[in-house]
Amino acid sequence: MGETHIIRVMAVDDHPLMMSGIVGEINAQTDMRIVAEASDGDEALALFRKQHPDVTLMDIRMPKVNGIAAISSIRQEFPHARIVVLTTSAGDAQAVRAFKAGAVGYLLKNLLRTELVETIRLIYNGHKRIPPEIAQQIAEHAGDDSITTRELDVLRAVANGNSNKIIASDLKISEHTVKNHLKSILSKLNASDRTHAVMIALKRGFLDI
Repeated sequence: MGETHIIRVMAVDDHPLMMSGIVGEINAQTDMRIVAEASDGDEALALFRKQHPDVTLMDIRMPKVNGIAAISSIRQEFPHARIVVLTTSAGDAQAVRAFKAGAVGYLLKNLLRTELVETIRLIYNGHKRIPPEIAQQIAEHAGDDSITTRELDVLRAVANGNSNKIIASDLKISEHTVKNHLKSILSKLNASDRTHAVMIALKRGFLDI
């Protein structure tokens, strides 16, 4: 009988404690090992070129280049790269962005202890993985009107505590236009006011502050 193939894994996360937990868990398995560790998106791409891992675990929130941008870059050069997103956020908007960028799996960090190893094996064998609660959220909002880039700019400015006047000045649009964007945002997010809109946007992953 031939030897079992060792699944070569790259882990990308800027938190040393999280990284050390992931590395320990993976290297404890007989059928997988960590071949590369990166702490930001740029480093991830450089190490991917060098190591060609079977499965990459990608944190979303990182300095310099974030996880979604890194997934896009890796997949452009290596269309068959298998990348699993690691995140603390169960937001559907963030998940949709990650899958559009080319991720094939999504794993919430609070489930790492129980589902990390099984997810790596699934992805390695050509399957996809979306946690049920995220799949449900994606389905729930599938028919929603999408939020435009300009509306996201306004929402981000609101989240930073700016008034309509300041937002209008910064974005070089009129206050009337800012109000119209806010009205549209409240409607699309089913929010009662601007603070509620920011809370929903954070929860669903439209904003990452």
